[in-house]
Amino acid sequence: MGQIAGIWRYPVKSARGETLAEAEVEDGGLAGDRTWACVDDQDATIGSAKHPRRWGALLQVRASGDPAIVEVGGARYEAGSAEADKALGEHLGRPVRLTRTAPAEPRIHRLLPEEAGMVPDWLADLRPGQERVEEAGGHARTGRFVDFGAVHLVTTGALAALAEKAGHPVPAERFRPNLLIDADADPDPGTEVAIGDVLLRVLFRTPRCVIPSLPQAGLPTDPVVLRTLARHYRIDVFGNGKGACFGVYADVVRPGRLTLGAPVTPT
Repeated sequence: MGQIAGIWRYPVKSARGETLAEAEVEDGGLAGDRTWACVDDQDATIGSAKHPRRWGALLQVRASGDPAIVEVGGARYEAGSAEADKALGEHLGRPVRLTRTAPAEPRIHRLLPEEAGMVPDWLADLRPGQERVEEAGGHARTGRFVDFGAVHLVTTGALAALAEKAGHPVPAERFRPNLLIDADADPDPGTEVAIGDVLLRVLFRTPRCVIPSLPQAGLPTDPVVLRTLARHYRIDVFGNGKGACFGVYADVVRPGRLTLGAPVTPT
């Protein structure tokens, strides 16, 4: 199928992550990936850049390492420390705390994209630009603050096709994947993929939100990405109606170690 062309880890949900040359893969995903989240002290919701007005500034925060270090305004703090919470609260403009433990009722705020085609069929009762509070179910599945699958993959071939439709290159970083695979197309749902001694099972194609269009990791705002996804990438997702999708979610069947350049083989 191809080989690993990029590895990313995001120690804090919706914060900037780090590129890696190798990574341990555990049952719940890459070691240290999305093990922390920023929680609003006022309503106990989990910080997610899916609502840019509330949490978009998290994309300016850098997180790295395991145990995690967060960088806010050029200063570095240990995740879980009072100093980190204070710096993040000042950065975000309200009291927050970093936690490895999900709230009893984990919820996030979501702002639906203004692009009508980006509203999935299962949210058809809502209008573009409307906000909602919804359950965050990924932690219950994986023990991590992921949206659903333990690992998120994109491929160079899918990015090239997207670039052709969008009229300009779209970096993989806009989709915040764990793995970039040098391959012609994404593996199909239900496929098991061997990467070295790691085995992943592809679950389904990843429904997209507003985040790929936001400024992040040195990238500017790009509304063309959402328009392109809405026009060309609406597919049926697990029999629940159509949504704009890009990349795939996967769960870990067999943990192990990943390295850049490792061969990727469907089984």
